[in-house]
Amino acid sequence: MPPIDEETPLKNGTYAVVADEDDDEDSRDYAPLTQRIQDTIKMYWTLGFVAFGGPTAHIAIFQDHLVRVHEWIAEDQYLELFALCQGLPGPTSTQLLIGTASTHGGMLGGSIAFLMWSLPGFAVVTAASLYLYNIIDASRPPIWLVGVAPAAVALIFKAFYGFGKKLDDLGVAIAVFAACVSVLINNDEHIPGNSSQIVYPMLLIGGGSLTLFDCYSSKPIGTYEQSSSAESVEKAKADRKLAYKIGLGIYHGLFMFLLWLGILVGSITLVQRGCTNVYLEIFEIFFRVGSLVFGGGVVIVPMLQNEVVPKWMNDDQFFQGLALAQSLPGPFFNFAGFLGGTYAGFWGAVVANIGLMGPGFILIFAMLPFWINVRRYAWFKAVIKGLNASAIGLIGGSCVFLYAKSVRDAADAIVFVFCGALASFYSLGAPQTIATGALLGGIFAFFGLGQPVLTHEISGDFVEFEVFLSILCTGGLFMRS
Repeated sequence: MPPIDEETPLKNGTYAVVADEDDDEDSRDYAPLTQRIQDTIKMYWTLGFVAFGGPTAHIAIFQDHLVRVHEWIAEDQYLELFALCQGLPGPTSTQLLIGTASTHGGMLGGSIAFLMWSLPGFAVVTAASLYLYNIIDASRPPIWLVGVAPAAVALIFKAFYGFGKKLDDLGVAIAVFAACVSVLINNDEHIPGNSSQIVYPMLLIGGGSLTLFDCYSSKPIGTYEQSSSAESVEKAKADRKLAYKIGLGIYHGLFMFLLWLGILVGSITLVQRGCTNVYLEIFEIFFRVGSLVFGGGVVIVPMLQNEVVPKWMNDDQFFQGLALAQSLPGPFFNFAGFLGGTYAGFWGAVVANIGLMGPGFILIFAMLPFWINVRRYAWFKAVIKGLNASAIGLIGGSCVFLYAKSVRDAADAIVFVFCGALASFYSLGAPQTIATGALLGGIFAFFGLGQPVLTHEISGDFVEFEVFLSILCTGGLFMRS
């Protein structure tokens, strides 16, 4: 496929195609859709099997796999999509995966990547809900999962440092503030657990507003991009390539937004008017929750618990399903499949998963054409700098409480330090890092190594001291990368 006309946009926001057979690079960029879909499948098919650790770990794994190793997407585009997905309702990591896949394969490529990403975990949780709902004990995970959590957290630390070192002075200040707020609201017994639904969007809006104001001030604190005419032409050309590959215009984005709004209002209205169809009941609950949750991950847990316990299941079943969903690769929102399957069988699982995933899936496609059309403007770049800084700070905050949850003994700390060194200093890829953590953790668990043998009072102090040392050692390794 030849390149597109660099001057004339079509009515739907895309660009016309013109012939230019001499430009081999453009010919590769504008490969046929079938070839781009094949490339998308090759790039994304493994992630649904190896991306353990939850949404924050997924962000780090995607960055390593798509940006560093395979150069599938430019880092500035990745960070912009990450910041924008943080501000959308739905599962952030899943929306980021769809967005990055769409930059090559369009809506079809993004949809295929989404299916490959979500189906492996969905199949397991659905089978568990139907036959083996107690397959995994939350307090005793299977041996092959013991080292996965600390390895995933090591990748989060690496990503946080990699993102953070690119921030300017103002960005660092915004990130530090966001990280401190994140730690506070996730570890203070006086602050409700669902407060992140309000606080996180406020942090993102505040960060973006601050950098926008600073950009147009007489003496800006931050540094802002000043492109030459030649650079502007090249970036405009790159944006047109991106628009061509995504293939969505402004009108498509408006349609997707109205589709989401119509489904949300329509399903709520039908239920409130007394429609008693069990699948509509399931869909309305999960679509409504998916439309109201920001940041994804465990923030949906209290909302879902209020909806389904004790009506659909007891607390034991709910938390067993939660442990199973957390132990699997892929999106944590697959938890919906377990809840729906326990209540209404296989089709209940399907409807629940579609309901919870649906808002995020629709809204990412609604956002993409607007992102393409405004990303070149100075005001948008300034806003994105603040959004990125706040989002990076949220990753830093998650490092604190995720470390405390995943590194509980000396064996976990060794896996964390070892995998962090491999990923940061020896540039081991994310899938290989996760596999190494699983292998090393399994060996420790099998032989009973690295387990505390002291009394409870002494071992608590020992673990805290060991955690402190492991953070210092790992921090030194990450600094060298």
